[in-house]
Amino acid sequence: MLFKDASAFIPGAANSFSTGDEVKLKVNKMTSHLDLLPIDYYRLPFCSPEGGAKRVKENLGELLEGDRIESSPYRLRMKEEMYCEQLCISHLGVQTKKGQSPNKMTRAIKKQYHNNWIVDNLPVASKVEDEKTITTRYWEGFPVGYEENGAFYVNNHVNIEIMYHPVEMSSDQNRIVRFTVEPFSIKHEFDAADLDDDDEVDDESGDYNKQGHKVAIFDNPIASCRDGAQKAHTNYDMISASDHEPQPAYGKVLFTYDVTWVENNELHWASRWDIYLTMDNAISPKVHWVNIMNALVVVIVLSSMIAILLVRTLNRDFSRYNALSTDEEELDKEEFGWKLVHADVFRPPSFSPMLLCVCCGSGLQILCMAFLSLVFSAIGFLSPTNRGSLVTAQLVFFVLAGSTNGYVTARLYKTFKGASWQHATTMTAILFPGVTFFVFFILNIMAWIEGSTDAVPFSTLVVLIIMWFGVSTPLVFLGAYFGYKQEAIEFPVATSNLPRQIPDQQWYMGSSATMLVAGILPFGAIFVEMYFILASIWVDQFYYVFGVLMVVFGILLLTCVEITIIFNYFLLCSEDYRWWWRSFFNSGSVGIYIWLYSFIYYKNLHTASFATTVLYFGYMTVASGACVLMTGCLGLFTTLWFNKVIYGSIKVD
Repeated sequence: MLFKDASAFIPGAANSFSTGDEVKLKVNKMTSHLDLLPIDYYRLPFCSPEGGAKRVKENLGELLEGDRIESSPYRLRMKEEMYCEQLCISHLGVQTKKGQSPNKMTRAIKKQYHNNWIVDNLPVASKVEDEKTITTRYWEGFPVGYEENGAFYVNNHVNIEIMYHPVEMSSDQNRIVRFTVEPFSIKHEFDAADLDDDDEVDDESGDYNKQGHKVAIFDNPIASCRDGAQKAHTNYDMISASDHEPQPAYGKVLFTYDVTWVENNELHWASRWDIYLTMDNAISPKVHWVNIMNALVVVIVLSSMIAILLVRTLNRDFSRYNALSTDEEELDKEEFGWKLVHADVFRPPSFSPMLLCVCCGSGLQILCMAFLSLVFSAIGFLSPTNRGSLVTAQLVFFVLAGSTNGYVTARLYKTFKGASWQHATTMTAILFPGVTFFVFFILNIMAWIEGSTDAVPFSTLVVLIIMWFGVSTPLVFLGAYFGYKQEAIEFPVATSNLPRQIPDQQWYMGSSATMLVAGILPFGAIFVEMYFILASIWVDQFYYVFGVLMVVFGILLLTCVEITIIFNYFLLCSEDYRWWWRSFFNSGSVGIYIWLYSFIYYKNLHTASFATTVLYFGYMTVASGACVLMTGCLGLFTTLWFNKVIYGSIKVD
């Protein structure tokens, strides 16, 4: 279903487990709504697996998204219940005193970092019981700890609940359909004298000594895990009844966990992503429908204006301009409006024709990338289950579309009678990718200084450079070669040697005024969807309704086309033939509105650090610039087609 997003099928490979089979629990980067820079899980003094954590092989998209998936010490086996399983005792650092810098754990809790675990490719969801509404609510990930009355407490115990359902036609095969965690802070009672001598701590930094990270685990159940005669999995009522104190985020801390397996025959494997799509602040189907209906209203209004323009106004103009007259003076009187500029309308732009060609070629390359990415996402090839697949596909599509970029740039530049074709082709291959890579490289250095997982490894940078110069650039030159081999674009009217004088224009026909009006209508058709897209990028919410997004994307392009045609007609009627750059920026101004909207959305992030601010606006500037190029080239090519049609339909002496 195209618009059914509250309960939808997310494609992915199904894994089956027999009773007793090992189910691997992996850890990923830790994220925060207050800090846009994710950090590695083992940057904090959490328990690590015996022999050290092992990195999972990640694709290019995962590395660029900052994912760092690693193994964990949590041991899960299918249908095997565990209660208060002791993981390790770790030192979180010294107690923070007034005037001192907090330890790593305290800083992470203060910035509200969340753990992001993975079981059978399912991200963890935290389960919270709402006593007021008597409902169970789910949130993405679960917090490292919490702050209460100025004190910081770490969640050192988790109740892992995994739902499964038996595979039909199988005796002992099961599929995992839900992975939730209830975090707790419990000050476990244990005798510190029982610890190994290797339990060393650097008192200055508070970091746990790597050599002594794994310490002795107690053979007998510790006092804080014994609650009555029988085992009962940890819950809030138990903690409240036992008067367990929370564990402060410093000193030696015992980490424990419960594992509960729940059979659920009603929740099928195909619907196991439902809770991630219906979390608080998740995407609502009604919002999408309202957004689409609002966008359709804008399209209908613009289409009506276009219909009136084409059916009535242009037909009247064609009849008047094509009317036979023997009186020259009478004919001169009849010639007014857009026909007067027929000898100048296809004159090359006065300002940098080469730059315009490069921008149009790059914009078409981005348009091809966006269209192919949406198509493959809508049919399920790029689903959230394949982490990093969307970013990887975007890079591949962009690189492969380099030939289209080179062809369009060369053909248009040849039409403008440009002579420096080598320079134009080189600029096409380097300008936009170069600016993007430069911004990415600077932001990557900042992320590396901050110790964030957003800093991609050097090997990934090498791969990007190889894709740029080894694949994209040769394709650009190949496309340019075939573009220069083609004939220049033919125009229906000849261009005079001397340009016609342009009369003084009204203020509302100035470039700034038309851009202001032309950009707000296409942006009005997409701004609701923009909120959810930005939330998926910066707040780590799940976005998968690519069918809806494809419809909105089509409405955006159609709106840009229609508004550009209207303003182009008004411009020509005012005897101004400088439409090349004007049509490009009239259509591309929607990207400027997206950039301005990023300032409004920035308030939702609740972050004020310099690094995250630069990171946010750096990437938003690049994305907005790409949107300017994409919609701008569409507006220019549409206007070129429109002008060829109308001037090819009149008789010109």
